[in-house]
Amino acid sequence: MKILVAVKRVVDYNIKVRIKTDGSDVDIEGVKMGINPFDENAIEEALRLKESGLATEVVVVSIGSSANQDVLRHALAMGADHAILLEAAIAIQPLAAAKLLKAMVQREQPDLIILGKQTIDDDTGQLGQMLAALLDYPQGTFASALQIEGNECLVTREVDGGTETIALSLPAVVTADLRLNNPRFVKLPNLMMARKKIIETIDGSDFSINIESRLNLLKVSEPPARKAGIKVASVEELLSKLRAHEGILL
Repeated sequence: MKILVAVKRVVDYNIKVRIKTDGSDVDIEGVKMGINPFDENAIEEALRLKESGLATEVVVVSIGSSANQDVLRHALAMGADHAILLEAAIAIQPLAAAKLLKAMVQREQPDLIILGKQTIDDDTGQLGQMLAALLDYPQGTFASALQIEGNECLVTREVDGGTETIALSLPAVVTADLRLNNPRFVKLPNLMMARKKIIETIDGSDFSINIESRLNLLKVSEPPARKAGIKVASVEELLSKLRAHEGILL
């Protein structure tokens, strides 16, 4: 079984992002970048399936500029077999990314596609669903557990009422939640070896896909500051304040 994992380069999750002075976007100049955390869970799950003998090859794909090579080398250091950079000269929105990944799926013919459930920059949570729709593949989103049984993929996912387990016929698309696993620590020797590995580079324009932006970003601003909380001395005082607030009757 061949597994394809899509990864994105985002601002490191430990960094507090800043907004440009003109409010046009987030300022990432000189900011530490890294692999999207949910995508790291996707890589880890693919590698575990390979180590258990259920998969034979793990291919990672990233869409963007040559700067994305760092997240691909991170995936190679984790244990991925092959890395592909799909170069794009402009910022890619979810639908365009889904179309490009569809072309990569048709080229690579994987049995399972795993992505993070969302990216921590845009937080749209759309790519996996769009890709499954374009491919007409079954999908399992927000996966907290994954099993392969024959030609089926059993996905346990969290829903409002608890959890549910669904069976997907392969090939399928799965999006990974943080609860799916704990990604392995990447050791320095592995990172050094990954630097010597070849990353296949493909020009996104080779697929003749319209990747122009369909959405315009108008403004980025800080959320309004929350009002400071207060402390009460007793339950009676709390109830009194609740009764006084907007006429609540208790």
